[in-house]
Amino acid sequence: MRLIDLSTPLYDGVPNCPGHPPVRIENVADHPGERWRLEMLTIPSHTGSHVDAPFHKLSHGPDLDRIPLESWVGPAFIADFRRLLSDGEGIRSEHLADCLPWETDSEHDPVKGCIILLATGAGERKATEPDRYLHRSPFLCPEGAAYLVGRGVRGVGIDHYSVGGTQQHYNEETHEILLGAGIWVVEDLHFPPEAFEAPQPCEFWSLPIRLQGGSGMFCRPVLVVDR
Repeated sequence: MRLIDLSTPLYDGVPNCPGHPPVRIENVADHPGERWRLEMLTIPSHTGSHVDAPFHKLSHGPDLDRIPLESWVGPAFIADFRRLLSDGEGIRSEHLADCLPWETDSEHDPVKGCIILLATGAGERKATEPDRYLHRSPFLCPEGAAYLVGRGVRGVGIDHYSVGGTQQHYNEETHEILLGAGIWVVEDLHFPPEAFEAPQPCEFWSLPIRLQGGSGMFCRPVLVVDR
């Protein structure tokens, strides 16, 4: 077994949603003086690679405590849009239909119950082009979100801090469509080259930290592949 890491690193001042408090990480003890190394983190729960529970957007939606741990693990398809989308372009149903497998018999749809991971290239620009990453990344538009709901997927991931992008009306509607259908979201992924070489579907894990009653939390997203 081999793990392919899809997470993004956390560090002081890491680019994050502009509407959230800035990330602060400081050493409050260090070698050699204190003989220990200890970091203090001031970080919003939806920072770096993290999951969104429905409670994040819907007051009546389940929080992290009400989602079975097994739900965060399952077969995943990577939809590779890195060379297909321009800056700020929305992912629509026709994009998804072209990148995902399809069976005419909806009862045997190969993506039903699976996790769809959207690779837009944004994760590759986070550290080197933060302004482009923050403000001009591709996103899943509401129509594309409704398409995935119709195909019965379990979860949706993207390599940006928000699956619905930076335009407030699109972002809110995309979240409401997905989370309202019980589809969880994992955001701020990073796809290394070996991720695109993995067999499809590939087993995906995104177990969140156990924040009691949380609307979302950090996770360590990985693909599990045979050596």
